Amino acid sequence: MPFPTPDLHIDRDAVLWSAGERDRADRPRLVLLHGYASDEADLFGIAAYLPLEPVIASLRAPIPEGPGFAWFSRFINVPGDPLAGNADAAARAVLDWLDDQPPAPTGLLGFSQGGALALQLLRLAPERFAYAVNLSGFVVQGRHEGDATLAERRVPVFWGRGTGDDTIPAVSVDRTSQWLPEHSALDARIYEGLGHGISPLELGDISSFIRTHLPR
Repeated sequence: MPFPTPDLHIDRDAVLWSAGERDRADRPRLVLLHGYASDEADLFGIAAYLPLEPVIASLRAPIPEGPGFAWFSRFINVPGDPLAGNADAAARAVLDWLDDQPPAPTGLLGFSQGGALALQLLRLAPERFAYAVNLSGFVVQGRHEGDATLAERRVPVFWGRGTGDDTIPAVSVDRTSQWLPEHSALDARIYEGLGHGISPLELGDISSFIRTHLPR
């Protein structure tokens, strides 16, 4: 019996912003998407290492799970192979939240599950995002109707991962290695000895990537 696709929503009161509402006008936006069983505070700590121009909004995933929250439940997926419908449901929740925000050039930065969600957002709405950063993440299995548009648009994507990361299954990493060069302007970085995390060297590379792709 198939699992029903969840109806998900972003908790607007849980969003962490790097600037007050009056200071967000006329600035690009960077949306942070945390990993499994974490929360909006997790990635917000790297804001100090990123360019100052974008207003940062760190979202809380909509599914309570473990000690934190998830974008899609591990109890009905293996870690690197969520059901495509569940990934779409999480992406639509983020798009609904974005619909309520003032228009602004928008980039995405996600870790692990959040990295997978960043790529799924590109697949659902390739025209809405200036770039995406996928840290220790993967692309969700299956074909998507937005893939053809992505292959034409070639949205810039940074994909960083470590040689010591054994959290994401090899099959998911291999799938991502094949998919990203065909559907993005890819900047792929592999960090020797890094596990399922973010290193200082990687933070510097992320900052340079974002600065390169900010609107002029």
